[in-house]
Amino acid sequence: MTTVPHDEVRVTVGVDTHEDVHVAVALDQLGRRLGELSIATHTGGFARLIDWASEFGVMDKLGVEGTGSWGAGLARWLRAEGLVVVEVDRPKRKTRRHGKSDTIDAEAAARAVLSGEATAVPKTGDGPVEMIRVLRLTRHSAVKNRTMTANQINALVTTAPYALRDQLRGLSTGKRVTVAAKFRAGEQPVTVLEATRYALRELARRYQHLTDQIGRLDSQLDRLVAETAPDLVTKVGVGTHTAAALLVTAGDNPERLAHEGSFAHLTGSAPLDASSGKQQRHRLNRGGDRDANTALYQIALTRSSVDEATKLYLKRRIAEGKTKKEAFRCLKRYIAREIHKSLALNPVLRAPLDT
Repeated sequence: MTTVPHDEVRVTVGVDTHEDVHVAVALDQLGRRLGELSIATHTGGFARLIDWASEFGVMDKLGVEGTGSWGAGLARWLRAEGLVVVEVDRPKRKTRRHGKSDTIDAEAAARAVLSGEATAVPKTGDGPVEMIRVLRLTRHSAVKNRTMTANQINALVTTAPYALRDQLRGLSTGKRVTVAAKFRAGEQPVTVLEATRYALRELARRYQHLTDQIGRLDSQLDRLVAETAPDLVTKVGVGTHTAAALLVTAGDNPERLAHEGSFAHLTGSAPLDASSGKQQRHRLNRGGDRDANTALYQIALTRSSVDEATKLYLKRRIAEGKTKKEAFRCLKRYIAREIHKSLALNPVLRAPLDT
């Protein structure tokens, strides 16, 4: 058997990521397995991975699963070291003909990169868009908890003793919160009425606290989105939250979406071909980032109400024989193309890295 000189071996590494341990498998350029390694999920473990893989030859690419979750730290560290990182989807259940293990998944990741099946560039997660993402995530949970708190207040009012119920009946949630937050309640309630007043006061103050928190987060998001994508927020129908959703989908390195079609598929706005025989048609794309798809829908809905050019566009599409739903999907696709162009020309987001 002919051996390949060490300096000619190009090593491809696949990594199956977990919370505490990552498992890696190395292959050469011919797909031969070189070895496997388990590392801890800290910078010392990451450095050990590179030292280990470099012993086999020249590092080529690293395929990492879960670059948006458990693999985020590893992917960010590897990119900072100047290495080429490829995002690999976790294998589907029906493709696991040889069983399931961390080693099998790591080898599958390496082979997906080596074969060219996996080519996606992961988000860098180290710029203003990542800042927007974490603030937006926090705001989302605060809004959800505030809604839950409002529902609990209204439910308590429904079952409260009549004296308390009559006091709060007919008031909006906001007015109920204002009144309940001022209730005087003993620290050791001894009746149902006192306990209900105490509970409503605590819930009302929680509602007020969450409202203040949402206001502070909105201020931060308004500032960051305006600084990161000033051109985007000036477009008709685009606000802070819709722009934030689209920025998070694209990431700090939108150049990874080389073509506007890639962005359209990522946002689920590119219709899928469903033609058969003489019937030529397209159907709704239910894939992609649904949060970004919702943002495109909201922008399209606003434009269809206030923008004359958009109204004419929809009329023209309907005149061509499309249904209202099909015309609206065309509008979303048009907006996705416009948003991608804005992101691609954005000077604030990082320039492409040399790979």
